[in-house]
Amino acid sequence: MARRALGVVEDALVECCSPLAQEALSAEEAHAMALVYAALADPVRLRLLSLVASVDEICSCNLEGPLAKSQPTVSHHTRILAEAGLIVGQKRGRWMWWSVVPDRLKAAAAFLQP
Repeated sequence: MARRALGVVEDALVECCSPLAQEALSAEEAHAMALVYAALADPVRLRLLSLVASVDEICSCNLEGPLAKSQPTVSHHTRILAEAGLIVGQKRGRWMWWSVVPDRLKAAAAFLQP
């Protein structure tokens, strides 16, 4: 298989494209944003987040059926989303009730806006 040579990008081409952010991220901001995007990189977590975001709050017990996942699997995925700051939970009895963190979702979306 032939290798393609990497060409030099012309300055005019680079100048026409707007950057993703107005200024470079600090190391802490980059780490926090990486946690968010890593959490969103899993199809089960994307689906779970959409279920949580579709209501004001939802019990973990109501996530098992729609996701077709066991309670330990749901707990694993909600923990990752919570660690990324995308959802917050409140324990009531033996179940966790989850709600989305709107500002965190807005920040993740705003980072990708040109």
